[in-house]
Amino acid sequence: MTPVTTFSERSSFKSGPWLPAPALLAGALCRVADGKVPIMSKSLLKPPGGAVLATDQMNRVLGLPNLVLFGMVYMVPLTIFSTYGIVTEITGGRLPLAYLITMVAMIFTARSYGLMSRAFPVGGSAYVYTQRSFGPNIGFMAGWALLLDYLFLPMINYLLLGIYMHEFFPAVPPWAFMLAGMVVVTVLNVVGIVSVARTNIVIIGFQFLFIILFVIFSVAYLKEQASVDLWAPFRGNGELGGFAPLAAGAAILCLSFLGFDSITTFAEEARNPKRDMPRAILLTTLICGLMFVGLAYLSHLVYPSHEFENADSASIQVIFAAGGDFLTIFFTAGFICGALGSALISQASVARILYSMGRDGVLPRKVFGYLHPRFKTPTFVILIVSLISLTSLFASLEMVSAMISFGALVAFSAVNLAVIKYYFLAHRQRGLASTVNYLLLPLVGLCLTIWLWTSLSPLSLQIGLAWIVLGLAYLGYVTGGFKRKAPMLDLSE
Repeated sequence: MTPVTTFSERSSFKSGPWLPAPALLAGALCRVADGKVPIMSKSLLKPPGGAVLATDQMNRVLGLPNLVLFGMVYMVPLTIFSTYGIVTEITGGRLPLAYLITMVAMIFTARSYGLMSRAFPVGGSAYVYTQRSFGPNIGFMAGWALLLDYLFLPMINYLLLGIYMHEFFPAVPPWAFMLAGMVVVTVLNVVGIVSVARTNIVIIGFQFLFIILFVIFSVAYLKEQASVDLWAPFRGNGELGGFAPLAAGAAILCLSFLGFDSITTFAEEARNPKRDMPRAILLTTLICGLMFVGLAYLSHLVYPSHEFENADSASIQVIFAAGGDFLTIFFTAGFICGALGSALISQASVARILYSMGRDGVLPRKVFGYLHPRFKTPTFVILIVSLISLTSLFASLEMVSAMISFGALVAFSAVNLAVIKYYFLAHRQRGLASTVNYLLLPLVGLCLTIWLWTSLSPLSLQIGLAWIVLGLAYLGYVTGGFKRKAPMLDLSE
């Protein structure tokens, strides 16, 4: 087995406050602070089973509370307002219940991530876990599915930027704001960006401040009401009953949970990664999931309706009902800044992932491995990502959200299967407790994930499956008709 050097992406390219990205593909997104990629010394870790991995030697200073905090930073609860109106309409006003279903499904998957992080306490997440359990070819396909997330992450931020700017300036069409945002983000990424970690911290702090204010204003508003139906957020409007609408909504809400696996990127800085990483992943998923449910519940109590003037920007109606103009302006300003910042970081992330793949021959080197001689940035890749993002001018927020969830659910399925393959089959962890831990519970997580996956819209499934087929075709090409193993990213340079 060829060792793969991985890097921690701590502090620079956290993918923004709205849609935190999963742990980066094979650790390909390095920490690029001030335009420099630090080279770490290699050391060997021996996970259960004797496999040897090369990893970076970093200071192990993070305890369980730190890891949970970092995970919560990636999974900011304000993401519920990105798709609030869409999922509320789909579920017939049962958004909190849909979030509860998603949270339960994600807890099983988070547990699988925790088990695999114990076996392989290095960066790389789903890509590494799948690759080490099933081999390079299947690992490549897991990474290919994750790429779908990264390509769509900038698009959803452009959509949100256009939607909310149009609310303030209705005379200007949303596409104009989206196009302007793409130009600004592309130029900044081409000329190079200085570390934005501090900016991210300010934006994230702004969001938590808003959440506190929203809760205070909402409680004050509800106290003034003559009567409040506390069960309405779970009962809905009665028009869309059954589990099918809930499943469709829950499938889209998976994007709110993107980022619990980001804790695995701190594996090399954790004091006791084998003990604390699984706990931190589960705690983060549970805490943020409950916050999602709580905010959705409170929002529905404040605005007990599933009918909106515009489903894409429905959160403005909810927030206005709770706190009037002050809270609405406060929220919108933060939301717009966050969407623009997230677009900047998510485009930088996927550009560097694709550049790493081009540099190592996974993608055509002349295009994807090119660096601008002056700016030292992957110019061609940045422009390609921008061209792909132009499709957001013709896409809906619902479809883009579903596509991000599609890629995530494929990766989640792969990790659940990796637990079964690595522990139960390869290392023959049998017995009653082991069978429950390494077979039954991952199977439950897998079944729940597949259920959510198949609950996406037909168009989302068609596009997602077309992406998978394209990945298989490309894999067949680079492996000479599957006669060779898939290329692996070499991040030693």
